[in-house]
Amino acid sequence: MRGEESAGDLAIVLHSHMPYVEGFGTYPFGEEWLFDAVIRSYLPVLELARDLTMTVTPVLADQLEDEGTRRRLRDFLLEWRIGAAEADLGEVPEECRPACRAELARYRRALELLDEFDGDPLAPFQRAAGEGRVALAASSATHAVLPLLATREGLALQLDAGIRSHRRRFGWDGGLWLPECAYVPGLERRLAEHGVEWFCVDQSAHEEPMEALAPVRTESGPTALPIDWEAVGWLWSLDGYPSDPAHAQFEGKSLRGIRLWKVGGGAYDPAAAQAAARRQAGEFLAAAATRLRAFTAERGRRGLLVFAIDTELLGHWWSEGPIWLGAVLEGAAAAGVRLLTAPRAIAEHEPVERRLAASSWGEEKDFRTWDSPPVADMAWGARRLELRLLRALSEGLRGDPALRAARELMAVQASDWAFLDLRGQAGDYAYQRATDHARAMLEAIDSPSVTDPRMRSLAPDMSIAPLLEP
Repeated sequence: MRGEESAGDLAIVLHSHMPYVEGFGTYPFGEEWLFDAVIRSYLPVLELARDLTMTVTPVLADQLEDEGTRRRLRDFLLEWRIGAAEADLGEVPEECRPACRAELARYRRALELLDEFDGDPLAPFQRAAGEGRVALAASSATHAVLPLLATREGLALQLDAGIRSHRRRFGWDGGLWLPECAYVPGLERRLAEHGVEWFCVDQSAHEEPMEALAPVRTESGPTALPIDWEAVGWLWSLDGYPSDPAHAQFEGKSLRGIRLWKVGGGAYDPAAAQAAARRQAGEFLAAAATRLRAFTAERGRRGLLVFAIDTELLGHWWSEGPIWLGAVLEGAAAAGVRLLTAPRAIAEHEPVERRLAASSWGEEKDFRTWDSPPVADMAWGARRLELRLLRALSEGLRGDPALRAARELMAVQASDWAFLDLRGQAGDYAYQRATDHARAMLEAIDSPSVTDPRMRSLAPDMSIAPLLEP
């Protein structure tokens, strides 16, 4: 579709991320999160993805690259998903059997896709990028909230290790996902120093809604792509698409973990849910086209709607998400909406000049999820550890102990721990992970001969050079 033939442009950005759980627990918190994300989200989404952008956080790629993870992933799929669905099929009530068969078909297809790539869950990302169907964006090494880091050196370590990782695995076109879309004025200077060309921001608390439909030029060079939160809300809100009565309940599972019930109550009907997802795709495209036309009429220029969500929402949290996405991709042209990857979008849309405010896509669009009284001990503890490591390096810490200490620090800095702890979504798992990594970092400094084999896969491309720069 030529640009002049459409209402405007849609840049879908799917953010793929999992905290470092490889080797740190299985059920109910730990590797099962990673395995289900691969099985229910990454594999089906990558099978159909085209003309969109996906992030792959380095910490996610670190885990998917690990041989042990790959073996355990396949075993988990065979025993705890396919085996569970097969066992349930003969035991659930008759009304629930269509749901059980649909789940079984989903998992068997995931196995086919996994085996197509010789069990390598990272390979589908690489193929999709190599075929030009998707653009892949990098991120910081362990999904740290960059504005909350204590020092310039700590920020440089996160960016350097993350970009090194991404470049080795996928190449790099200059795109970088800011973890949690966390931005403060001036951050773009540090991004520019590392070659970043574009990043996403959420300015919805600080701008008129229509302002989100144009990219923003920063003083230091990188282009900011504002997320259109009004459009995101059509899906990601209490009454968004996943809440349709026909869709599968996330929590409505059998004792073996198979989803059997629908949001509206009663047995899940796969055919009705698929029809609802396709209808919602049409509604999404019609609303996007209307919004883009309104922008053009108001601003006299072509609009760019950046629609960014977590990849895991499609398939894992929202069972029908991949069906919805496929219908959006299939129906975009007929609806008058042109699909663009983020790199192509910034090449075709002249950015505007305006100030960006400190923001995130977290609660209240600020940093309270990761830096507020309920999580103050985690926030300030991470900053103290960052300063402690810099002091140890200035006193001569080098070699494997320095590398281990830096890895443990980056593990502490992951945004996931404060998020999970604040919401109480994983018991004491998140808090324990943060404090255990903190203890391990200090152990690496004070007892250099001690090692921890569980950290074998985190940040293999990391260099401590950014921490040693004057």
